[in-house]
Parts: sequence; C-alpha cells; structure tokens
Amino acid sequence: MKTLDEFRGSLKGAAPPADIDHALQALWWAGKGDWDAAHKVVQAHEDNDRCNWVHAHLHHQEGDMSNAGYWYNRARKPKATVSVAEEWTALATQLLAGR
Repeated sequence: MKTLDEFRGSLKGAAPPADIDHALQALWWAGKGDWDAAHKVVQAHEDNDRCNWVHAHLHHQEGDMSNAGYWYNRARKPKATVSVAEEWTALATQLLAGR
C-alpha cells in the first residue's frame, strides 16, 4: 500500500491490510470509526513514536487535548491545530510516505 487513495479504499475491508505497520493499522481502525480497536493497537506499542502519534490523534478525536498533548510530546510532534479529519488525512499521508 503506497497511496492515500489505496489506504482509504482499504477501509471497505473487514480488517487492516496485512502489509501495514501498527501505526497504520491503528489509523485504519480509526478511519473505520472503531476507536477502541485503534486504541488497543497503539497501547500495545507505546515504545513506537509512530504509534504514539496516532495515540495522540485518537485522544484529539475524543476531545481530550490534555491527554493528546502527552502523546504528541511522546511522539515528538506538535499538537494538532486542524480538525480531526484533516489530521487523519495528514497522518495517513505522512505515515504511508515514511514506511
């Protein structure tokens, strides 16, 4: 999987594509609207900056910016200043490019 369009298209499936890392798996679950599944993935990989960035996004999505701030710091990323949807797209684009 290389493009944002392919990633978005994969959301029609029942499970994340097998060839993506944990951060993209969590973002995939978030894209499906399954916050709990996404959160379980990132919680299992708190030693990974990419997962921590998605973790921050998930707390942004739930409106807990204090908790999100903690995870943005852990991921060494600035706090989001855009909508959740815009952040999801930016995250997907950057995570796909950094694979």
